[in-house]
Amino acid sequence: MSKPLTCFIYRSERKADTYLYLLEKDNFSSVPDALLSIFGEPEFSFEFELSQDRQLAKEDPAEVYANLNQQGYHLQIADDLLIEQQLALRSLN
Repeated sequence: MSKPLTCFIYRSERKADTYLYLLEKDNFSSVPDALLSIFGEPEFSFEFELSQDRQLAKEDPAEVYANLNQQGYHLQIADDLLIEQQLALRSLN
């Protein structure tokens, strides 16, 4: 990680504890349509600055940073989803 990124976090209306991280507020253009159809209507939750020193509760900050830079979004999925559901969602990440 080099420079800090501002992240905009959206929660899923359909999947508990499932979040979408974006670089631009309300800009879902980098998110695949298939993912958005599963995710449901994104509900804005909060924003924060992601830096090398930032600790995240459930995600690896380096992975989030890389996904944001490479594809424009990061998907955080619930730990209690069935493994098949996790794999299907991760394939969209």
